Amino acid sequence: MKRFNTTATALPPSVLGPVGMAWDEVSASFDRFCLAAGIEALGAMMEKDAEEACGARHARGEGRRGHRWGRTRGKIGFHGGKVAVERPRVRGLAGNELALPSWEQAVEEDWLGQWAMNLMLINVSTRKFRRAVRLPMGDVPAPAGAGVSKSAASRHFVALSAARMKEWMTSDLAALDIMVVQIDGIHITEHLVLVAAIGIDSEGVKHPLGLIEGATEHGAVVQALIDDLVERGLDPVVPRLFIIDGSKALAKAIRRSFGRHTAIQRCQIHKARNIMERLPNSLHAAVRRVLRQAWELDDADKAEKLIRNLAQRLERDAPGVSKSILEGLDEILTVSRLGLPAELRRSLACTNIIENVMGTVRQVSRNVKRWQSASMALRWTAAAMLEAKKGFRKLKAYKQLPALRAALVAHYQTASNNYPLAQKAKAA
Repeated sequence: MKRFNTTATALPPSVLGPVGMAWDEVSASFDRFCLAAGIEALGAMMEKDAEEACGARHARGEGRRGHRWGRTRGKIGFHGGKVAVERPRVRGLAGNELALPSWEQAVEEDWLGQWAMNLMLINVSTRKFRRAVRLPMGDVPAPAGAGVSKSAASRHFVALSAARMKEWMTSDLAALDIMVVQIDGIHITEHLVLVAAIGIDSEGVKHPLGLIEGATEHGAVVQALIDDLVERGLDPVVPRLFIIDGSKALAKAIRRSFGRHTAIQRCQIHKARNIMERLPNSLHAAVRRVLRQAWELDDADKAEKLIRNLAQRLERDAPGVSKSILEGLDEILTVSRLGLPAELRRSLACTNIIENVMGTVRQVSRNVKRWQSASMALRWTAAAMLEAKKGFRKLKAYKQLPALRAALVAHYQTASNNYPLAQKAKAA
């Protein structure tokens, strides 16, 4: 049986150049070796850049662009923090500082911001950031100014999350073939609500579309969100299905921007939950069974008749609930009236998609003890929504989405043709 042994003589410094000079560090730790080797390699690259700009030392080259101007110390990112590196300085012939390409590239990468953002998104608090990226008794030190303090981590997160939010909130939506839009709000504080929108395209892929802040889910707040989506390329003429939690302000703003014939589906899960919360426990099983039967029926007229019969039976025991059941009945059965297949109907009859995103927002921001401003809430929520996007899967019934498109087109044509007749009948 052969055995292979790797010894220090297998990697002589003379062969590996700058890396060989750091080989002795591997006996301490591999991280220390990588750091030392990286610094040596970067130093060699910077010396080469300086030589290209100034020529060889003590030589009078005609093509030189500057001259050496001593050395200084700078910092580059490593292991979520910073390490000090000595670098040469080069002055141009006009007296200006010449940048070294290798140094500029080394400090250009925002690894510190990415480290901070990634750790905070997985619920590592800023107070534990130093310990998360550097071992307390490790070989890579973290002295003052290393960029691993709680305030430094917070600054990196703020800068990167703000930049990503701005890029997302200004992205063009015209290229997305959005067929379904879900809109819902999340209460951050007592006086701060964020309203978000998630879209589903014709391939079943889910896209975070937008986010806006407000005091409540007021019509003006929702209208501002919709106006922003339209301005960014969401064509209001294209037939779409909107799914909401039942807020009248949402429905009003949607119809104002996308037309009075817009197909709106109210979340059946929210509706059933609201009904159950107002009923005594003795009625829960029977009412839940009737609602489940109504949701699963292919015939919308039969489903409506079943719900009306349920409301009629509850008039004596719970008159207020009976009235609530009939409220918004047309919008509750929109997916049934469109004649969608059963699997697609189940996927589009509720706001589970955006509710799951809001669950990710709550999980990501659970370490936040005090919301200082609306901009802070927007940054955290946008970062969490983009984090949730990484785990998005296609809509379960995405292969049946062509049936939704055909149903929406037929719905718009029928509603548009019937509207003038309804207006004449109303006038008569």
